[in-house]
Amino acid sequence: MPKIATWSEFPPGIRQHLIDRMRDRAIGIGDLNALRLWIDSTPEVPLGDWVKDFGSFKVCCQGQFPKTFLLRGQVAKGASL
Repeated sequence: MPKIATWSEFPPGIRQHLIDRMRDRAIGIGDLNALRLWIDSTPEVPLGDWVKDFGSFKVCCQGQFPKTFLLRGQVAKGASL
């Protein structure tokens, strides 16, 4: 199983999309810190679509790369971690 990529490994387009979604959805610094700590733990992740719920937001991913942020209550596709 792959491990989630770190911020520096994200393609530029993914990084910009995540920054835009973070702003659009007003995801706070505390929430982003929880995401950072989780990514720093280098978890193994599935190859396909998956989602990690952090309570106030979800990160939707495909393989090792996050693809977007959703707010609580928004429906995500993929396996839940």
